[in-house]
Amino acid sequence: MRTLVFAHRGSSKAYAENTRAAYMQALADGADGIECDIHLSADGFVVCHHDPTVDRTSNSSGRIGEKTLEELKSLDFSSWRNPEIPAAYGQLHDQFLTLGELIELMKDAGPGVGLAVEIKHPSPFGRQLEEAMFTELESLGWNSGTSMLGDIQVSFMSFDPGSVRFMMDRVSAEHICQLVTEVDEQWIEELCEAGETDKAGVAAVLAQAMTEGAELLSSGEPQLAGPGVAYMRKHPRLTDQWLARGATFRVWTVDDPRDATYLVERGVAQLTSNVPALIKEHLGIA
Repeated sequence: MRTLVFAHRGSSKAYAENTRAAYMQALADGADGIECDIHLSADGFVVCHHDPTVDRTSNSSGRIGEKTLEELKSLDFSSWRNPEIPAAYGQLHDQFLTLGELIELMKDAGPGVGLAVEIKHPSPFGRQLEEAMFTELESLGWNSGTSMLGDIQVSFMSFDPGSVRFMMDRVSAEHICQLVTEVDEQWIEELCEAGETDKAGVAAVLAQAMTEGAELLSSGEPQLAGPGVAYMRKHPRLTDQWLARGATFRVWTVDDPRDATYLVERGVAQLTSNVPALIKEHLGIA
């Protein structure tokens, strides 16, 4: 079994996450796939960004969903990580991409690279986020039956079990990944900083979502399982059950070669890493 290595938000150790430079570096690094996160802008564009706000990753502040695409593209999303961007990777204000722009970039790179799209919830737009994503993909030639877009195999991921169930009505379960993790203080704080006021309520909702997500994976419905490395180590019996029933695992975020070895020995087929070239070299895969 050949292990596939996805670039987590691009090669995001080298360049700022979810930017043109990070994605292009991932392609140069020979990543087997690119993982991105999506939100909706205020004017309805599907954009590649992780957090619900731009505070951590730009020279501005505020919610993604309250800014237009033009406003978002005017911001500096790169300098916090590495402002020294090679000319071939675009200028400083070329770095914020829509999902469609990322796909066009991948098409230009040639065949054989997969795309893993993480749908970020909670979203102020609800399921409009998924609908807009499907509309965008279909306009670019995506086939919902095979989940292929030209030579690109597209898969979909979410921590939200409701999103996973919603997408399984449109896409084969083999292309849908239920993400699971431990609910920690950082995740709770991230949502509270985005405007949620009830910290205890946020913690309870996240815990319930992760319980439902684990139950979904135990049921065998979504055929891609997306636990984090810590979750794999903390829950070996449960994750072994998912492996035994035939789930394909895509584990994140694998930056330590020792974790990569451990996971491959456990039978994990797909790894997501901020340093895909390092992990591929360690595993001896071209």
